[in-house]
Amino acid sequence: MPRRTSSSPAAGADGHVHSAPEPVSTRARERRQRVQSAETGMAVLKGLARLGGRASLTALATHMGESPAKVHRYLASLVEEELVTQDSGSQHYHLGPAAIQIGVAAMRQADPLRLAEPALVRLRESLEVTCFLAVMGNKGPTIVRFEEPGLPITVNVRVGSVLPLLWSATGRAFLGWLGDETRVRALADEELAAAGAARRASLDGAAPIDRLCAAVRAAGCAWVRDTNLPGISAIAAPLFDHAGRVRAVITALGATGGFDPDPDGAIGRAVRQAAQAASRQLGEERPPPARPSTPA
Repeated sequence: MPRRTSSSPAAGADGHVHSAPEPVSTRARERRQRVQSAETGMAVLKGLARLGGRASLTALATHMGESPAKVHRYLASLVEEELVTQDSGSQHYHLGPAAIQIGVAAMRQADPLRLAEPALVRLRESLEVTCFLAVMGNKGPTIVRFEEPGLPITVNVRVGSVLPLLWSATGRAFLGWLGDETRVRALADEELAAAGAARRASLDGAAPIDRLCAAVRAAGCAWVRDTNLPGISAIAAPLFDHAGRVRAVITALGATGGFDPDPDGAIGRAVRQAAQAASRQLGEERPPPARPSTPA
């Protein structure tokens, strides 16, 4: 008689029944599928956030380049976890209470001093120049973190120093995006009124503050050469938060003879990149501003 075969697990030498081991390729495939599902779920949340936190299924699917059916499956799971909710009237989806809680927790950690510190250290080490971080204080841009290279240059600014808005790269970086605020504009007007003829001549005679702000915004950074301190050049770039507000400014400075303050030079690119990286951690999502090929 032919021997019957069975699909049941066979007993091992120890007398226990053992299941056949799962193929490695199957486990790897399942892991990949789980990772891909998680990535798609995160893409749905990011897409909804980039559309202002509220969108229709069609708009969200179009934005993601995915089919509405696929996006809907992930939205259903996100709704169950309260990461997304759906408006019963418009049927639009928007970020839910769980997503808001995550966002609030992230915003509480978005301290520009903490987030910019690694960038300052990298700039100092890679460029071997003095770098510092400033915030806008009651009297003007105020240095709150200072990093010097192994062979520092002599400058009379330190933590706590207040810098001018019109004559320092740091001040100009703040002014470029805060020049419309009443308090900041008043400080700039006071500086201009108190400036000597030589300094005033270095600015555009017609609407000098407005033109300076426009040039800084167009370049995405500010620069000076022997303007605030004789023999010192500097370049500065702003840090933006999730609302597009300037929270701080990163500045690099050095002796004019060996420091290139051109926004398109090596130092200018490094400072802008450091500021953009810190801004991303603060939640900023705006595209980098367009810049002219040469400084204005």
